[in-house]
Amino acid sequence: QVQLVESGGGLVQVGGSLRLSCVVSGLALDDHVIGWYRQIPGKKREGVSCLTKREDDIYYGDSVKGRFTTSGDKAKNTVYLQLDNLKSEDTAVYYCAGGSGPECGIPGMNYWGKGTLVTVSS
Repeated sequence: QVQLVESGGGLVQVGGSLRLSCVVSGLALDDHVIGWYRQIPGKKREGVSCLTKREDDIYYGDSVKGRFTTSGDKAKNTVYLQLDNLKSEDTAVYYCAGGSGPECGIPGMNYWGKGTLVTVSS
């Protein structure tokens, strides 16, 4: 059974940092792309970052480049999202997802976690 479980969300002030974790079971990180996505209520889900198979490459959304960092720990089958210099507009539910194809786009993601809420207060 495939499971992706996010944790690490919470309340943080503008300029602060958080580290989100996504523990993956039933999927091998080397054989799947793992992405982070976020959704603000009433808005479309958007891509935040994506770790390609075998960590060949990492992609970031334009709004988070230079502030967020994704990394993977194969031994723990866990993918992290480090959020630094947070802004109020980063407030959202953050999801991790896994896909068996080569692309990081939302339609290509086969498996989703339930999300973790990040709230950035000013």
